[in-house]
Amino acid sequence: MHDHWKEWAWRTGVGLLAGVMSLAPTSGAGQTPADADTATQTPSSRSAVMQNRPPAPLTQDSDPVPSPDNKEPGPTQLPTQMPDQSGVIIQQNGRYTLVTNAYLVRLNASVFDSRGQEVNTLPESAFKVYEDGVEQKIVEFLHEDLPISLGILIDSSGSMYDKRSAVDAATLNLVKLSNQKDEAFLVDFNSEPYIDETFTNSIAKLQQGLGYIKAGGGTALYDAVIASADYLAKNAKEPKQVLLIVTDGDDNSSNATLQQTIQRVQELDGPSIYCIGLLFGGDLSHKEAKHSKQVLTQLAEDTGGQAYFPKKLQDVGGIAQEVAHDIRSQYMMEYHSTKPMAVPGYRTIHVEASDPGYHGLRVRTRAGYFPKVADQRAPADGGPS
Repeated sequence: MHDHWKEWAWRTGVGLLAGVMSLAPTSGAGQTPADADTATQTPSSRSAVMQNRPPAPLTQDSDPVPSPDNKEPGPTQLPTQMPDQSGVIIQQNGRYTLVTNAYLVRLNASVFDSRGQEVNTLPESAFKVYEDGVEQKIVEFLHEDLPISLGILIDSSGSMYDKRSAVDAATLNLVKLSNQKDEAFLVDFNSEPYIDETFTNSIAKLQQGLGYIKAGGGTALYDAVIASADYLAKNAKEPKQVLLIVTDGDDNSSNATLQQTIQRVQELDGPSIYCIGLLFGGDLSHKEAKHSKQVLTQLAEDTGGQAYFPKKLQDVGGIAQEVAHDIRSQYMMEYHSTKPMAVPGYRTIHVEASDPGYHGLRVRTRAGYFPKVADQRAPADGGPS
């Protein structure tokens, strides 16, 4: 047996563009109750080399990819998109119903002035939202510290060995600085991604999860992002969702590609991704470091997050504080798309902000999304008469 075995192994298939979680081999060692932060579930047997690990619930869905024939929305999904039938009245079982497009597109946005300073005092009237170049009407606007569901993804490849202490400290500090109602789960990834702690708001449990991580192997960054985004879609309690990635290398082990990874996140109406790239030291060539920076920057920009590239390990703690502040100070906007929801394909999003007191305001939010169209099969009771 190898030290890097974890209770849950997440594997990503290229054809599915998603992570598939499966239990690691076990030896039938003793059982303990499931973690108190998760629902009461049947415990699984544990590997002898991981006997100090909390067991993975047997009732956990082993495939985080939404099934094509399962249209039940998860607890964190916004209302399912409907075809654009605004104002259409249908008759069903003797009742008349006005059908409207009820789906809301949600945006989390950060605003910066011409000097790069964050701006946190803008009213709703300062913003304009465009989808595929067409202005949209903002129907909900909030600027407050909303709780989030957070996934923390830590590179556990062999090159991270001497960086782990600083990374662990920064990770815990970020959670401490977050909203007390936040929930977080912990993933490490080398040649494959593994989950070390399921959703919890306990600092102690996250710290315990960090202790399970063993450095070694390659870097399956894309697989880890897809599996974590799927896990969020299935299990998160909060609509506002974030992934934080800490890595020091280029992906060399994933089944998925960068574009497949970004598309999967956008199809899930998924999380903003924040990246901390530790691209210094002698482990990476200049070419590899340049490519890694491009990858992490694109992951962040396309999902509305931010990528950071510290020059030395001592800077990681300050960056973690900056990430926590950015997440807590964002604007939240929602709008009904004017484009029919039944029309497939990627939709670009652009948000502008203007205010007499500022010049050159820049808005950071996600670049776009893929609409999730509702199932059009007839209802089980026979459908409209």
